[in-house]
Amino acid sequence: MATQLLFYENAKMVTAKEHGDISVRTGQSYEFTRKVNSVPLTAIEFTAAAAHYPVVFAGTEDKVMPAVILGVSENENLFLEEGGGWKKGTYIPAFVRRYPFVFSTDKDGKNFILNIDESFDGCNREGRGERLFDSDGAQTVYLQNILRFLQEYQGQFRRTEAFCERLKNLKLLKPMQAQFNMPDGARRSLSGFQAIDRDALKALSDEDLRRMFDTDELECAYLHLFSMRHFQTMIQRMGDGSAVPADDATPDADDASDSAASEAEEA
Repeated sequence: MATQLLFYENAKMVTAKEHGDISVRTGQSYEFTRKVNSVPLTAIEFTAAAAHYPVVFAGTEDKVMPAVILGVSENENLFLEEGGGWKKGTYIPAFVRRYPFVFSTDKDGKNFILNIDESFDGCNREGRGERLFDSDGAQTVYLQNILRFLQEYQGQFRRTEAFCERLKNLKLLKPMQAQFNMPDGARRSLSGFQAIDRDALKALSDEDLRRMFDTDELECAYLHLFSMRHFQTMIQRMGDGSAVPADDATPDADDASDSAASEAEEA
């Protein structure tokens, strides 16, 4: 994740004056994710996401957050189909589903402000999709639902921060690297993320394990570890899908990288 907001290009505060005649049509195309190989994830999404993607931890030395891996190369989303559709039957992360909307905070950092990426192809003044405001300038039901969705997302984000902070305090995370053998014989690696150390997890005290169990964090930890097996099949999504993943296409701690991808939270 090279930039904080990934595919957001022109996020502007939503107002009735500026967006009173704006309509938004979403869910038709996810072309905006084509050059993104990972997106942030909240802990509540682990159950759904772990069935389809490798779930890892990315960020900085001071702060890490979960993310799903979408591609082997830096600017690659292997789950995006021809025409911009998302692979059918595959869970779409909330970070993707909330686009083109995103919260920012005011100068005091106490209040959230709704923004919309005006560069999104689905934003229009031709009445395609859902209006944000009615003819009287009042919020539509659609806009109210968007606000509720983003408020819930923000709450889950905060809870996920607490989960990641516990992982760091318990020293459970370590740098990892995934390696792949390509059909042409070339070798490719994907680094810049962290994973939970199984041995460190097993060595936790009964008290720490109980605390993680009571908060569902232990379940998230094992869902993350389960999801790592998806690295073995990602190579099959490249080209015509005939490639066979390398035996060592799973994360390799010995070739660890200390770099970490950045994480996106707010505008």
